[in-house]
Amino acid sequence: MTSSPTFLCNVAILAGGQGTRLASRSGDMPKPMVRVMGKPVLQHQIELCRKHGFIDIALLVHHRHETISDFFGDGSKFGVRIRYEVEETPRGTSGALRDALHALKPQFLLLYGDTYLDIDLSRFFGTHLASDANATLFLHPNDHPYDSDLVDIDDSGYVRDIYPYPHPEGQDLRNLVNAALYAIRNESLPLVTPETGKADIAKHMFPAMLAQGLRLHGYATPEYIKDMGTPDRLDKVERDIEVGLPERLSWRGLRKAVFLDRDGTLNHEVNHLKSPDQIELLPGVGEAVRQINRAGLLAVLTTNQPVIARGDVTIEELHRIHARLESLLGSQRAYLDAIYYCPHHPDKGFEDEVPPLKIVCECRKPAPGMIEQASRDLAISREGSWMVGDTTADIEAGRRAGVRTILLQTGYAGRDAKHAGRPDYVAASLCDAAQWITVGHDRARRQLAPIALAALDRRVILIGGLARSGKSFAAQVLKELLPVLGKPAHVVTLDGWLKPGDQRDEGTGVLDRYDLAAAAFRLAEIAGATQRVEFHEPVYDRFNRTTASHGERHSVGTDDVLIIEGVPALCLTTLMPSARTLRLFINESEDIRLKRLKGDYAARGYAEEKINEVLKSRASDETLTIRRSSEFADHMIDWKK
Repeated sequence: MTSSPTFLCNVAILAGGQGTRLASRSGDMPKPMVRVMGKPVLQHQIELCRKHGFIDIALLVHHRHETISDFFGDGSKFGVRIRYEVEETPRGTSGALRDALHALKPQFLLLYGDTYLDIDLSRFFGTHLASDANATLFLHPNDHPYDSDLVDIDDSGYVRDIYPYPHPEGQDLRNLVNAALYAIRNESLPLVTPETGKADIAKHMFPAMLAQGLRLHGYATPEYIKDMGTPDRLDKVERDIEVGLPERLSWRGLRKAVFLDRDGTLNHEVNHLKSPDQIELLPGVGEAVRQINRAGLLAVLTTNQPVIARGDVTIEELHRIHARLESLLGSQRAYLDAIYYCPHHPDKGFEDEVPPLKIVCECRKPAPGMIEQASRDLAISREGSWMVGDTTADIEAGRRAGVRTILLQTGYAGRDAKHAGRPDYVAASLCDAAQWITVGHDRARRQLAPIALAALDRRVILIGGLARSGKSFAAQVLKELLPVLGKPAHVVTLDGWLKPGDQRDEGTGVLDRYDLAAAAFRLAEIAGATQRVEFHEPVYDRFNRTTASHGERHSVGTDDVLIIEGVPALCLTTLMPSARTLRLFINESEDIRLKRLKGDYAARGYAEEKINEVLKSRASDETLTIRRSSEFADHMIDWKK
């Protein structure tokens, strides 16, 4: 290997690749010279190094190396110093690195010339130095773990094993991918790389280091790093840059996250799940998590695991359960950015319980501890983040943590009823929740912003529309928008005044299903009050078809906006003078609306024949009346647009 200037470098970049798979785009150009967003990927890397203070760079080159040296020269025009280590005979990544060790400082960074990355290199390198490891591997989950090199780390972050692709048959592994960025102690490498012949860093060098008892550290992070060595991957990297994905995942600002419950949310509910074999993803979960990933939101699992405190499952067994979960998600090109679990349980008396874990803690939901810890670890902003789960404990944890909440109609669907308080939104499935989080919510805010402005001088907003048209979503979005404009708002749903199921019959007319007189009287009282009113809103239990034992508490000030939503809301024509009331009618695609209705009734245990019967009855006694009520609307929102 021949080399240029004698200064030692704190960065080595493997830049000898031919780029055969990119030949349709780049011809015979060296792979590091392939352009990403108009400039060579190697230039992106060099500029990133300079940004983080790494200005002495060794380029380990081979194929058409003159093309690279002609472009970059000595590096001065890019604000760095470059020396070239020219590989005459290909020796593989590990061999090339060993042959260039004379050019490198005692501790250095190693980059691959075919990756686009937006990484805080100084943070990464500082963590390596603090770990006192022989090498630190940059790790992250990705959407194709099945054909990636995977790494197993212990709870302290040290590497226990490496599983190069292809993986052992039938073995579930964590989705923790070796992303081809390293910090390395120079003196370690001659011990694990042959002087002659070919050797690979991931497949040979690191396993040899582990075998010799050298310490490898894993640096797990959601930051952006992608191999762009094929046309498809190159296109994906450029799309990601265009939509701002690397920026959203960087340490330069706070990230946004979707905190996910496990059982009943991602996988089928199993009471005291104890084995990886019991993990079965719910329909559409892979697609939903992938949508969260692609939006640049972190997907963070937060799960209560009292089976550990009970002595039913060890920590290692739980890791195997989660490895199975990650494998199943990975097979659908989806991943979790982090997993947090609470091993505690406050109740004692189990035969094999673990006494130190039988405590009242701050991490067991409904406590917000896991969300708070994840927010610290991953620089997550609560504003703009979400908690999604199937129990009232999930919703209460999200409320206490200050994130938006979505209750799913899968799993327990809120029927645990352990905690009062209404979720911000309710979704039939994780797919629907992911669609709302990544697309629907922002679109609704744009559509409803003019309504919020129009409501600033109003006391009441009435939101009507057919069942499952999205009225409650509109109400909640307005509740979020109005305080930004200086107007506190409260959402009240007319479902609280639905008559108990045994006091009404289908087919008698939609207005007869509600005690509208009682609703109108109480709401008019609150709307017309001249002092603050403490109000307990009745809540309808749709599973038992009766009024729930708990109510939703409101403290309504005299200048607050009262948002009243429900199927017959626009029929409350005498609630307040027109000058102080804004009426909104919500439209939704009939296909989507009927799908939601069917899903809702199915979740309540209705048979298909019964569902069809109820829908037919609703069409005859509700649709015409409610569509006519739109004549009273000041504004119409059509979710289809």
